[in-house]
Amino acid sequence: MIKQIIEDAKAMENQAIRDEEDAQKSYEEFIKDSNSSSDGKQKEVIEKTEENARNKEKLVESKEALDFIMDELAGLSSYDAELHASCDFIMKNFEIRQSSRDEEIEALKQANAILSGAKLSE
Repeated sequence: MIKQIIEDAKAMENQAIRDEEDAQKSYEEFIKDSNSSSDGKQKEVIEKTEENARNKEKLVESKEALDFIMDELAGLSSYDAELHASCDFIMKNFEIRQSSRDEEIEALKQANAILSGAKLSE
């Protein structure tokens, strides 16, 4: 009976050693897989961080371009208002300027006629 207990104990010990080895192999595979997965996730994080940085840089560039365009648009709008005011002034005073020019042309014709020797008729 003691011999049977010793054999059972050795069998249990051998089974425990095999179970321990299997557990160690499973643990090592789990760690390997976990490390591989972790490395992959870290690479993804790095790639996403770089992509985010590039996108932020593009955003800053776009905002700067927008600011420049808005400043340019404001300047053009101001210039348009100046031109419009100038055109309004010309259109408003066109008839007066036209009649003044007609009178000036008539006066020049008379001066030319006088200088040519013609007598001025009243």
